[in-house]
Amino acid sequence: MNAQNFDPKALRDAFGAFATGVTVVTTHDAGAKPIGFTANSFTSVSLDPPLLLVCLARSSRNYEAMTRAASFAINILSEVQKDVSNTFARPVDDRFATVDWRVGENGCPILSGVSAWFECAMHEVVGAGDHVILVGRILAFDNSGLNGLGYARGGYFTPNLSARAVSAAAEGKIEFAAVLEREGEVLLLGDRPMILPACLGGDGNPTEVLANHLGNLTGLPVTIGFLYSVYEDKTSGCQHIVYRAFAGEGEPRTGRFVRPDAIGAGEVKDQATFDILSRFALESSIGNFGVYFGNETAGKVHSIPMKGARP
Repeated sequence: MNAQNFDPKALRDAFGAFATGVTVVTTHDAGAKPIGFTANSFTSVSLDPPLLLVCLARSSRNYEAMTRAASFAINILSEVQKDVSNTFARPVDDRFATVDWRVGENGCPILSGVSAWFECAMHEVVGAGDHVILVGRILAFDNSGLNGLGYARGGYFTPNLSARAVSAAAEGKIEFAAVLEREGEVLLLGDRPMILPACLGGDGNPTEVLANHLGNLTGLPVTIGFLYSVYEDKTSGCQHIVYRAFAGEGEPRTGRFVRPDAIGAGEVKDQATFDILSRFALESSIGNFGVYFGNETAGKVHSIPMKGARP
């Protein structure tokens, strides 16, 4: 493409081919109110001195506060924090009201459940076209060891899970399924036993494979949410990866939407499916969802912090 006639959208899409992590940048404004925004234009700069950088659009509503801040924090989101990323990417009045956080040693908001965080003194603000580069000198940090949330070509992905999925798919032992919800109900297929909509793993991103399958199956607009359950069937050796997904309006081509708390164990194909529906019914009632890791009989639910902001 001619350098004199760049299409901004095409250029943005080309930049998006580079897979990155996802961060939330936080600080306080002049009135001591916590502010933050989602950013994937983050990188380490130097070990000695310890420096990092993140880019901020000049058009951002956080521009004045961020460029005048004495310090800021970088929160690298973990693979179950897609909703946190979306919250801080949208024009929400109080972004901190739906996440768990604390004040760090140097006064910056630190989010819970992140892969790692860095508190920084503002080292330099560098102008760069329609953005500025915030260079931070690291004052404190922590590394939880949790896997990070990935972002490429306008969509989220989980690098660790994707690697496992590719490996399992190569052996023909993976199934992608969805708790496809709409207005408190879940789509189930068949009739005694009923099953979750699912497809065998193949080449490509798991969420894209599943989204295409669900769209073709139901004829409805479908959005894939975050991970809901990852478990291995020890008998068959099959790896099951289940996502929350959201269906748009319309009558599905196949299956029907039912309330998950109205389903008995004998009405679905196996105990694992019943456990997924039972947990979903409970978590929906309290508005707090988790991610299950284990096998079909035993495992652990990792909670996703969404409520209860701390001062």
